Amino acid sequence: MAESFDVKLESKTYVPDPSYKEASNIGDYNEAYNHYLKDPDAFWEGMAQELTWFKPWDRLKEWSHPYAKWFVNGKTNITYNCLDRHVNSERKNKVALIWRGEEEEQERIFTYRQLHREVQRCANALKSLGIKKGDTVCIYMPLIPEHIVAMLACARIGAVHSIVYGGFGASALNTRIRDANAKVVITADVGYRRGKRVPLKTIVGDAVINAPSVEKIVVLRRTKPQLELVSEMEIDYHELLQNASKDCEAEVMDAEDPLFILYTSGTTGQPKGIVHTTGGYMVGTYYTSKYVFDMKENDVHWCTADPGWITGHSYIVYGPLAAGATVLITETTPDYPDPGIWWRIIEEFGVTIFYTAPTAIRMFMKVGEEWPNKSNLDTLRIIGSVGEPLNPEAFDWYHRVIGKSQCPILDTWWQTETGMHMITTMVGEPMKPGFAGRPIPGIQADVVDKEGNPVPPNVGGLLVLKEPWPSMMRTVHNNDERYRQYWETIPPYYTAGDLAVKDKDGYIMVLGRADDIIIVAGHNIGTAEVESALVSHEAVAEAAVIGKPDVLKGQAVKAFVILRLGYEPSEKLRNELIYHVRMGIGPIAMPSEIDFVPSLPKTRSGKIMRRVLKAQEMGIDPGDISTLEE
Repeated sequence: MAESFDVKLESKTYVPDPSYKEASNIGDYNEAYNHYLKDPDAFWEGMAQELTWFKPWDRLKEWSHPYAKWFVNGKTNITYNCLDRHVNSERKNKVALIWRGEEEEQERIFTYRQLHREVQRCANALKSLGIKKGDTVCIYMPLIPEHIVAMLACARIGAVHSIVYGGFGASALNTRIRDANAKVVITADVGYRRGKRVPLKTIVGDAVINAPSVEKIVVLRRTKPQLELVSEMEIDYHELLQNASKDCEAEVMDAEDPLFILYTSGTTGQPKGIVHTTGGYMVGTYYTSKYVFDMKENDVHWCTADPGWITGHSYIVYGPLAAGATVLITETTPDYPDPGIWWRIIEEFGVTIFYTAPTAIRMFMKVGEEWPNKSNLDTLRIIGSVGEPLNPEAFDWYHRVIGKSQCPILDTWWQTETGMHMITTMVGEPMKPGFAGRPIPGIQADVVDKEGNPVPPNVGGLLVLKEPWPSMMRTVHNNDERYRQYWETIPPYYTAGDLAVKDKDGYIMVLGRADDIIIVAGHNIGTAEVESALVSHEAVAEAAVIGKPDVLKGQAVKAFVILRLGYEPSEKLRNELIYHVRMGIGPIAMPSEIDFVPSLPKTRSGKIMRRVLKAQEMGIDPGDISTLEE
C-alpha cells in the first residue's frame, strides 16, 4: 500500500446557477451534512421512514467491527417499494420504463402498473420451477425490459439474483454460476451489439456443462425464425410466463436477508462475490437517487450502464424505481450507427438526468462536437459520471458541450462494495474539475496514511470510510476473510483500495487504484483474472498484466508474457493469445498490447512487481525496489 506523497492540485471552480441549490431536494450541502453529523442515526432513520416497511425495525444498527446489521428485525420487500407503493398511488399509470432497441422503430414502454403485473407473472413462473426464498438465480441477458423484470421477480420472492454482464465469455460465466450455486439461468437467444448478434444462449450452453447446480435454463427467444430449444433443461421464457398468474404477494424479507450477489474482479484471480442485503441497500439507493440525483416527479433518468454492473443495479433499477422515476434503457452503443445516436435519444425522449462513464465522454470528445450539436439537449438538467475519475479536460468538455455550461456535473465515487454513492459534489454546490467532491450527507470519508492518520491537504494518501453505512456489503460470498480485509487493513476504517488527495476545502480527488485492478472503460478488471486466462494457454509459462493510460478507455490492458520452451514469439501467437483472453473473460479484458519477455520483475518471495513494469512502461522512477529479486 502506498505511503503519502505530495500532489499539485489545480483549483478551477464552477458555480452552478443559484436556482439549482434553491430547488434541490437536499438544500444546502453544509447544513445537510452538519444535520447528519449531529445525529447520524436520526438521519438514516428519517430516510428509511420515507419507504414502506411491513414491520418497523427494533434498532437502527448493530455494529460489531467489521460486521454490521441495519434496520434490525425490520421487515420489507424492495419490489414492494419499487412497484406496489407507486401502483397504490397517483403514479399507477406513470411511465416506469422506456426501452429503445438498436433499431429506431424498436420501442417499448411500461407504466408502473404494467411493470408490476409483469414482475408478478415472472415471479410466479420462477416459483413454478421450484425457486424459493434463498435460492440463487443467475441472469445473463441483454439490456431489454425482461432483464429488469427478471431481477425484480427474484427480489419479489426472496430469491438471490446473480447478474453476469452479457459481455463475459463462457468460462467467466461458469465460474460465477458455480460459486453462487445458481439453480436457474435466465438468458436470451441473442443480444444485439453494433448490428451484430451476440449468441448468449450458446455461451450459456458451454458455461453450464460443468455446473451441476443448474436445473433449468430459461431462454427469451428474440429471433425469427425462433431458435430451437434442444436440451430438456431449456424452457421458453414467454411460454413459462404465459401460464403464470399475475398476482404474487411480495415475500416478507428481513432487512438483513440477502438481495443479490454481484461479482467484481479481485486481485487473486478469483472474482469476488459481493453480497448485498435487502433493507440497507434499499434505503441507500433510494436516498442517493432522490437526493444526490435530485430526482423530481417529471424527470426522465438515463443511466447508460448495464445491469451486469453495480451502477445498473443501483441506478437503473432499484434506486430510481424506489424513488418513482421514469427510467430509460437502451441496447444502443454510443457510436452505432454513428456517434450522434445517444444525443438523438436524449432529444427524442426528453432525458433530464444523464449518467455515463468517463470513457464514453472521452470517446465523444475524440469524434468532435458536431455530433452533440446536431441534437437539442435542452431538456438535460443534471449530468453525471461514474466508473473512474473524470479527468479535468473531460469535465470541461462535458460541462460546456453537453451541459451547455449550465448543468451541474455529478462526478460520483463509489464501489460495488459500497452499493451507493459515497463522494460527489451535491447539486448546486461549487464544482472542481478533477475532484469527485465531498462525502455526501450520511458518509464520513477521509484521506489517511497507512497508519490511519489523516494527511494534510494536497498530500496523497489512502481513501477510507470511517463509519459503517446502510448499503455496505455484508460479506464476500464463500470468502469472509476477504471481506474482513477491507476493514482490517487500516482498522477501524474501511479501506477502499484507492489513492486520493484532499484540498483545503475538503474536496477529494481520487487518483486511481492502490492495488492490482485495471479500470477499462469503467469496468474493473483484476490483473490476476487476465493473467490466469493467459497462463491457461498452452504456449504461456508466465504472465503479468498492467493498466496503461489510454486516451479513450482511461486504461488499457498490457500483458508481458514468458513463453514455454518450444514456442517462439510471433504476430500470429500474439493474436491467438488476445483471442484466448476474449473467449475466457470477454472483450473488455482483451490486452491491447502483448510483449514477449524472457523474465519478469519479482520479489524474493516470488510476487510479480507490477509497479516496476508500470514504471518502466511510463518512463518513471519505480521507487523502492529493495525487495526485487535481481
